[in-house]
Amino acid sequence: MRHRLYPFLLATSLGLGQPVQAQVVGPLPPPPEPSAAGGPGIHQGRFIGVVVGTAVVYTLTSYLLGKTWYTKRVPFHSFNDNGEWLQMDKIGHATTAYAIGRGEYELFKWSGVNERAAVLTGGLIALLYQTTIEVFDGRSEGWGFSKGDMAANLTGVALFMGQQYGFGEQKVSMRYGWRKSIYPQYRPDLLGRTTRSQLLKDYNGQQYWLSVNVASVLPVGPSFPRWLNLDLGYSGSGMTGGHANPPYFDAAGQEVKFTRYRQFYLSPDISLARLPGINGAGAQPLVSAGQFFKISAPSLEFSPLHGVRFHPLLLPTD
Repeated sequence: MRHRLYPFLLATSLGLGQPVQAQVVGPLPPPPEPSAAGGPGIHQGRFIGVVVGTAVVYTLTSYLLGKTWYTKRVPFHSFNDNGEWLQMDKIGHATTAYAIGRGEYELFKWSGVNERAAVLTGGLIALLYQTTIEVFDGRSEGWGFSKGDMAANLTGVALFMGQQYGFGEQKVSMRYGWRKSIYPQYRPDLLGRTTRSQLLKDYNGQQYWLSVNVASVLPVGPSFPRWLNLDLGYSGSGMTGGHANPPYFDAAGQEVKFTRYRQFYLSPDISLARLPGINGAGAQPLVSAGQFFKISAPSLEFSPLHGVRFHPLLLPTD
């Protein structure tokens, strides 16, 4: 089903401009600065801004979706789409939920909310966003409420909340990557006509990554770079339809066929907030947004179609 990357992109933008100290990169940050009233705790101006901003974005997003994407309403129903798109949409749901939960957590921490309350608030807001989309789908013609989507949403939220409650940091994060694929030209209405729409619609061009901070999970020495991550990636290719590819014929009348296959990746990455000297004010937007996106780096690909391939920097378009 449509996993709606717009909340994911929203989560990255929500974090822009906040102090780097609020990033989840290691031991818990120091207590918040005194509030305007002179005591420790919530910074009133920031807190009001975060609450109002989140509410406005949620309301506007829900309204615009209802007016543009969900115009044909039907009685609430569910359907099983677990076999579609080589499960890329399910991983997209988990990644989106993770990003929203973590982004909202950082905003509420920045506003002075205590650790446990900020974690819970971030997780609940992520579930609210994602559940709203599922309810819309459940009343939309041609779609339906998906239990698989909701399970993926819960997985993403649980990954964020479990680590933050258990470790006080995100040892493993979820990241999004993209490169332009060759497939939208064969079904532009479904996969997107423009690069902007393909970012959201073309699963062939998307990759999802589990980014593990090596120093957080292994007993490394003091000289080991704390900023080094190791990413495990997943993608699918050859898809021009959800369950199967519909027939397509070229200008000469020859049928064009594509093999649908899974791709697995191994690649180094960087935890921007752990880089020495990155805590300057000018780097805050880059650090905040960068934690949700895969930084292009050399990678190994494993797939049943191509076997093992090495990519020096950018992934191929096939």
